[in-house]
Amino acid sequence: MTFIVVVLVAFSIVLDVIGQLCFKIGLDRLPELEGGFRLNAFWLQVFNAPMLWAGVGAYVIEFFVWLQALSRAPLSLLFPAAALAYCGVVFAGKVLLGEYVSRRRWMGTLVITLGVMLVCFAAA
Repeated sequence: MTFIVVVLVAFSIVLDVIGQLCFKIGLDRLPELEGGFRLNAFWLQVFNAPMLWAGVGAYVIEFFVWLQALSRAPLSLLFPAAALAYCGVVFAGKVLLGEYVSRRRWMGTLVITLGVMLVCFAAA
């Protein structure tokens, strides 16, 4: 992988993590609906939630970054590397959102990371 591809994939991963964090924070900030769940009221809240729109914005930017990366390297190399976003989301959930992450989930995250390293180094 060239340096520019590494930077593009890393930026894509960061944007993916930011998007997921924005979605989670945005949904957690929505007020409780009175009288039970009403789909129309929920969607009205969703469309008026700035953090959810920030998540959508992160995903739109990520889309174009990902296209740039795909134009420069094979999908079979990039897609496994993009799996590091899962690791980033687990880490960000723990550190920024205070979520509990079990030992088993940390082990799974480590396995993903090692798998990505294996794919990337095998391609070099």
